[in-house]
Amino acid sequence: MSGEAARTDEEQVSGEVTVVDERTLRILRAAIDLAEGGGFTAVRLRDVAQASGVALGTLYKRFRSKEDLLIGVINHELEVFRGRLGQAPMVADRSARLMAIFELLTDFLVERPHFGRAVIRSAAAGEQALASRLSRFHHDLGAIVVGAYLGGEPRSPSEDEITLVSTLQRVWFALLVGWAGGISTREDVLADVEKAAALMIRGCVGTRADGG
Repeated sequence: MSGEAARTDEEQVSGEVTVVDERTLRILRAAIDLAEGGGFTAVRLRDVAQASGVALGTLYKRFRSKEDLLIGVINHELEVFRGRLGQAPMVADRSARLMAIFELLTDFLVERPHFGRAVIRSAAAGEQALASRLSRFHHDLGAIVVGAYLGGEPRSPSEDEITLVSTLQRVWFALLVGWAGGISTREDVLADVEKAAALMIRGCVGTRADGG
């Protein structure tokens, strides 16, 4: 049995919400409600415990800190987002598919501005203890974007395509940090991602044409 499968509920790595039990789901929902109402500062662990009807110690067994909890929320909400993708129409052009997925991802956060700023602040905190949990978020996010880029093609992405998507994902996230800080608007984020995508796709096509 792998270490992942062998972990008990109490041994679960904080923020790494893989199997959501009923109490964990209540904790996540309470954190979402508090974040939507008042942003990052409103998500106090004692208030989350009270709102979710669990003991504070139970919450700490699952999440070590506010940032840890909000990263758990990000990972859970990403699963919700995946469910929405099945209802989204697929377009033929790869560039259009990339922009469609980044627009959906952007709106998923900016339509709930307090919540969006709270989770982006947590994800951008740069705390070493949260690295493995953040890695899961960025990995899952990358898989969503790669899937949109390929558009259902029955093949694996090339190294160049993986690099393209990974770099665009980082550009997008950096722009969202600017949005969270009041520097950029939603439209700024999408316009800059579109420019970056056009330049990078042109570069990939040019490299192939040159035989690189």
